[in-house]
Amino acid sequence: MANEGPLSGYRIVELSGIGPGPYAGQLLADLGAEVIVVERPGPAMRGIDARGKKSIVMDLKKPEAIAALLKIIAGADAMIEGLRPGVTERLGIGPDACHAVNPKLVYGRMTGWGQSGPWSHMAGHDINYISMTGALNAMGRAGEPPMPPLNLVGDFGGGSMFLVTGIIAALLRAEKTGQGDVVDAAIVDGVNSLMSFVYGMKGAGAWQVAREANLLDGAAPYYRCYACADGKFVAVGCIEPQFFAAMMERLDVDLAEYGGQNDRSKWPAQHQMLETVFASKDRDEWDAIFAGTDACVTPVLDYEEAVVHPANAGRQTHIQQPGWTHPQTAPRLASQPLATAFTKPEKGADYAAILATAGVEPDHVAALVDGGAVIAAKG
Repeated sequence: MANEGPLSGYRIVELSGIGPGPYAGQLLADLGAEVIVVERPGPAMRGIDARGKKSIVMDLKKPEAIAALLKIIAGADAMIEGLRPGVTERLGIGPDACHAVNPKLVYGRMTGWGQSGPWSHMAGHDINYISMTGALNAMGRAGEPPMPPLNLVGDFGGGSMFLVTGIIAALLRAEKTGQGDVVDAAIVDGVNSLMSFVYGMKGAGAWQVAREANLLDGAAPYYRCYACADGKFVAVGCIEPQFFAAMMERLDVDLAEYGGQNDRSKWPAQHQMLETVFASKDRDEWDAIFAGTDACVTPVLDYEEAVVHPANAGRQTHIQQPGWTHPQTAPRLASQPLATAFTKPEKGADYAAILATAGVEPDHVAALVDGGAVIAAKG
């Protein structure tokens, strides 16, 4: 079924890549935009971030492919590229070239280090970007190496989310002014912005550089994970006094011996007391005890368990299809029906329709295919 989201009618051109750029394209497609992925010839790792998109395979080393791509860009509202600074300029599809054919275009650039600065041309990955912001240093056990939080904080939190925010903001501006824009979305910039809370807490005298010394980094007995009898875990997050009281009501703990919730001198002993009590039952037993309460105690699920847990299944947080399971679109808008199924395009399958929409005549399309500038999908 056609996506009826708020971005329906907008066309986004995405140069294929991995990580934050394609995920940003997925989010825009989830919101209803038509997202055209320009893929490279040859095999490619294509996953969930291809859902809801269209695909064309182009050899951008060929001038004919660049000319055809500029025709597609001329009818687009935004573009996403995640190459190193200067690469698209050398290809002839940099911001100036694209704005020459489409002054209203929003040109989204996704990098780790940004378009400028002494490290702008260096390689890197999520772990490197978050290591340079203070975020990685704050994660993990004291005295042990920091623990990378998958690539959720850098690539997707500091990268994709800020790229999407910039693109949508620039699209709104373009609607008012008719002028396009260039969005320089750097993962280090986004993660630094995400660290605003930490900087604010530090300014208020409520945050330390040391790991496991702060409210949200595992130092507090009431904000950390505990092992259960079956080797699985529960997550405890009862910061507010009333939520802490709701947890303690359901635990076999002597409150007088336990002491005050925020008495830091007692935290080591409190850790041990809670470790002992949570180790007395299986994780799912604790899940049943705390379900529906304000105690802020929840099971630590793996991603397969998360799909079928009643709290998630009751909200339809995932769509299960033969061969693959996908998270539901987010955020949810009252005007947009929930998705019932997702599609992933066959690589290159949409080339004819994409080029026709761009005004490329059929004989020219055939010439592009014959010359290898566009690679037709193998049926």
